[in-house]
Amino acid sequence: MIITIDFETYFSKDYSLTKITTEEYVRDDRFEVVGLGVKVDDEPTEWFSGTMQETKAWLDQFDWANAAVLAHNTLFDGAILSWQFNIKPMIWLDTLCMARAVDGVEVGNSLGKLAERYGLGVKGDDTRWSIGLRRADFSKEQIAAYAKYCKNDVDLTYKLFHILREGFKKSELKLIDLTLRMFTEPTLELNLPLLEQHLIDVVDKKESLIKAAESDREILLSNQKFADKLREYGVVPPMKVSNTTGKPALALAKSDEGFKALAEHPDLRVQALVAARLGTKSTLEETRTQRFIDIAKRGSLPVPLRYYAAHTGRWGGDDKLNLQNLPRKSPLKVAISAPEGYVFIDSDSSQIEARILAWLAGQNDLVQAFERGEDVYKIMAAKIYKKDIVDITDDERFVGKTTILGCGYGMGAMKFQAQLKTFGVELDMNFCSVILQTYRREFSWIPQLWLDGDNCLEALSSTDLRTTTFGKQEQAVNLLPGVGFDFPSGIPLRYTNLRKEVKKLLSSRTSNDRQMVQYTYDTRKGSVSIYGGKVVENVCQALARCVIGEQMLRISKRYQPVLTVHDAVACLAPIEEADEAAAYVQECMRWRPKWAETLPLNCEVKVGDSYGGAKKWNK
Repeated sequence: MIITIDFETYFSKDYSLTKITTEEYVRDDRFEVVGLGVKVDDEPTEWFSGTMQETKAWLDQFDWANAAVLAHNTLFDGAILSWQFNIKPMIWLDTLCMARAVDGVEVGNSLGKLAERYGLGVKGDDTRWSIGLRRADFSKEQIAAYAKYCKNDVDLTYKLFHILREGFKKSELKLIDLTLRMFTEPTLELNLPLLEQHLIDVVDKKESLIKAAESDREILLSNQKFADKLREYGVVPPMKVSNTTGKPALALAKSDEGFKALAEHPDLRVQALVAARLGTKSTLEETRTQRFIDIAKRGSLPVPLRYYAAHTGRWGGDDKLNLQNLPRKSPLKVAISAPEGYVFIDSDSSQIEARILAWLAGQNDLVQAFERGEDVYKIMAAKIYKKDIVDITDDERFVGKTTILGCGYGMGAMKFQAQLKTFGVELDMNFCSVILQTYRREFSWIPQLWLDGDNCLEALSSTDLRTTTFGKQEQAVNLLPGVGFDFPSGIPLRYTNLRKEVKKLLSSRTSNDRQMVQYTYDTRKGSVSIYGGKVVENVCQALARCVIGEQMLRISKRYQPVLTVHDAVACLAPIEEADEAAAYVQECMRWRPKWAETLPLNCEVKVGDSYGGAKKWNK
């Protein structure tokens, strides 16, 4: 049984989802349901409007425990159903999540746009006329108008679901359920005293850092001196191509993506420096800590994750609380705690992209090294430094690690040097070039995969796929004419409006013209360039997401996942089952899907009473 729902709620100029988060909105004392529409399977949609107590009594007539609840943006409607009315269905469904996967993340997926795209009808007029009106303030005519509007939304959602579910795998519907349940049925706690102390520490440190930074206005106002200050902190200044000169330039304007990313840098000195340059008095760490404190005062921590958030299908942060980018040693991670009687089990897939890359390329020597559990970082370092593995130092191993993890997608020497520098390792440019040459020579099937990527772009842009292949694992990835790549999840990697451009370049050595081929595709932010190495990166990340998704489903058979970050899955288990649960999770994270039976997988499992306090499990 599918029950489709849509809540219409009170909102005002200061109290709306454009002003505050979903979590804050639904838990606020001002929250009120004006009315709601409910549709059981394909029966006519019912409308109800009453007090919160009356609404609860009306909702209790439905068999929620044996129903799948469907909405468009279930993060909102599901939170209301769960937090306000204590209703937990058998499974959560969401047409917004499904649309991201089916139509891609680069197109509008609002209910109105989807209804128009699929010819389902027209979404009603907006409800801004009702701003500031409590349920008791509505006239009969206004309630009738709201009822008509709401019932139409419910009907559109139900119709849309039946279109989107065609070919949509049940396993993906279950992943949507797991993702939504992390938010709608929260179980994690927040350590309020720890958070409050951390806020005091952050504010004190921030004020001294900003004061020190503002004491030298010349540094803040000068691009070059600001860049030099970043370098002092071990940060490579972000760069861009100047629209005026066409040459590389520092990207330090407040609208530059690279500069905005520095506001989220794990080093508080960098955050403070950016805050001082912008003239603000707060840093990301401060605002994020305050948000955690506010949530802790309202209840447990709902984990807002966006299913199929990225182009490659990976999960992303949502509801202004991105748990995907918490610094590794952040006290905020320590503050995320297991409830009393439970332990936190965090399992992280080891080097999954590097393993998939070697497996996909057919680089069998590297695949076997992973399979045997050898230290591939030391192996790489030994090749770079031409030394025996036993003689490799920790610093040399780190260079080998950076090479294995960073050079598989066609990175150039300059970028490789800059990447090393961010970790405090400075190498000569010539030596960086030698390292890349060594990597490409020793693992020659990987550069061949980049060429496969270029060939696929050529084929996709011309829709001629007859003789084009990608890598050595056809059971895992195939080309889709006019779309991109197909994966075991059944959800494609799209390159919308992929096109080929041939540009003439004048050689500096001769008068002959040379040609450069460039491929681009469309995103919400405009055209994006794509090339063979980037295709390989996209495919490897998409396959990693498929692996993690299937492993999460296996974990959920015994333990409810409460968080997933990149290639990691976290769950809770009773304290008395800690070792048993850790062993089971480890088994799940080492399990290989049928389409990847030769893929060498491994993981690290941590157990503890908090997310940041979990320790490596070795049994």
